[in-house]
Amino acid sequence: MSNNTVRITGYGVLSAAGIGGKALYGAVRSGALPPGDGGAQALDSQPAPPGLRLLPVPDFAPRDHLGRRGLSALSRTTTLSMVAAELALNSLPAPGPPEERADTGVVLGTSTGSARAFAEFFRESYEAERPYLVSPALFPGLLLNHGASQVAMRHSFTGLNASLAGGHISALSALRYARNALLTGRATRLLTGGVEEISAHTAWAWHRSGALGKRPALGEGSAVFVLEAAGGAEPASGTSLAELVACEVTFAPLAEGANAVAAALARCTEDALRASGAAPGDIGVVSASASSGPGWSALEARGRRRALAGHKPEVLRVQDVLGETYSASGALQCAALLAHWMDGPAPAAGRTDSAAAWGLITSVGHDGSVGAAVLRRS
Repeated sequence: MSNNTVRITGYGVLSAAGIGGKALYGAVRSGALPPGDGGAQALDSQPAPPGLRLLPVPDFAPRDHLGRRGLSALSRTTTLSMVAAELALNSLPAPGPPEERADTGVVLGTSTGSARAFAEFFRESYEAERPYLVSPALFPGLLLNHGASQVAMRHSFTGLNASLAGGHISALSALRYARNALLTGRATRLLTGGVEEISAHTAWAWHRSGALGKRPALGEGSAVFVLEAAGGAEPASGTSLAELVACEVTFAPLAEGANAVAAALARCTEDALRASGAAPGDIGVVSASASSGPGWSALEARGRRRALAGHKPEVLRVQDVLGETYSASGALQCAALLAHWMDGPAPAAGRTDSAAAWGLITSVGHDGSVGAAVLRRS
């Protein structure tokens, strides 16, 4: 295709800031979150690890968005992704016609699916008097693709359906996968994003790993975007919010040291800039979210500075507010960038440079995986 642009025509987001992009932007800008329950709802009365700050989606009530029917067997991971997808579809000016459902698909980034559902199912199989009496209705929730499949089934989407597990860069991997699928004609519209849940199992796993550093904070959330290939035509779903013009991911072995990971991020960012046609000085805002733990934020900043050749755009530090959101982090960063453009201050009058129109998302994982995406404001 001559046009390699993918439009973002709608999005929905759930985070510790609440529901929607405006709440997310307000929290990132102020650095403050609304008061929460300390994760009691997400932990389901199970004990929390000592010293770990939990930042769940406040007052999360899936039935308010999905209705009451059929939710009892769904994991928190699945309902988070379903509600974010519902919000994304509701943000469109008009619903797509029924004939588009065959070419509409779902691509989600995740870690393991629901760790809680997985652990509880297999524990019950050991503790039950007869292991085969474990409820079969709970088994689908263990699967990595359960969230994406539930979104598709709810809306009768029969197009491409995929789930990608890539740790911290899961959401950026999903965006890259979806972008390639749209540009090669495998779909006309894709709901794409990332999801991560808080549970007692994930909280204790992070606590025992010691990977969250001295001021540990663990978050959750989901963000889903409606993506459509531009192809020179107006978007079928209405006005474009932004354009996903490039997305790249790569990897550097940790055995080669921190400098190798920073260099990999620099190369990844340079590749994304080159593919987008943007110069380093064009980037006006960066949505950053280094992995938790000592040194990772500095490592990400080092790689970013190298790629941007000394230019210093505005930085949205999403993780400082939302905590470690792991496989949802890239999607929440993208949502924060869109919210910054839509709900933040307008560009200064008389500006002639292009910096107000370009944004960069960078991500670094504990395993040496890195990712970068370039967006252009519509």
